[in-house]
Amino acid sequence: MAFTGWPAEALDFYEGLAADNSKSYWTEHKATYDDKVYAPMVALLADLEPEFGAGKIFRPYRDVRFSSDKSPYKTTIAATLEKGGYVQLSADGLACGRGYYWMASDQLARYRAAVAEDRTGKDLEAIIAAAAKKKISITGHEQLKTAPRGYPKDHPRVDLLRNKGLVAWQEWPPAAWLGTAKAKDRVVAFLHATDHLAEWLDTNVGESR
Repeated sequence: MAFTGWPAEALDFYEGLAADNSKSYWTEHKATYDDKVYAPMVALLADLEPEFGAGKIFRPYRDVRFSSDKSPYKTTIAATLEKGGYVQLSADGLACGRGYYWMASDQLARYRAAVAEDRTGKDLEAIIAAAAKKKISITGHEQLKTAPRGYPKDHPRVDLLRNKGLVAWQEWPPAAWLGTAKAKDRVVAFLHATDHLAEWLDTNVGESR
């Protein structure tokens, strides 16, 4: 079945879950989740697969073992794509991400060296500037308080050096297009717009070794 968007009931489901994150709410509205939230995500991933690889949907249950918040259910549905990319729906609308959310120590070493080096560092700055023109932010979800050891505090790209990861992110609030196939167009446009970031990261950082 081709992707035709998420109906308003999908957002209503998450608004209700945010207000009553309980097993009773989940059980009572499970059919809505299956038909209006989960099924459209499955259809979207199927449409994206030929170009972006297979998708994997995250489980809806929160891991509460080490959290003071014992709410059992996530208030989003999210999926990753085999060739890189993240898609999320919530009551706040649609969001997409791409990049390296967290880097291992060997990845950080290569990332920082590439940021510090004049050619590759300026290439990354240009990628970030081009993405910003398309309302895509490229940031680290977490940063060091100062420059990493071995790098000067006055380095021209010190803010990038402080990152512990690097991710492109874009959000869209709820609108009529979300209930149509145009939602897929937004996702595809985001993924194409972040190809240069993905190439930079894969070339200069790569997987942890």
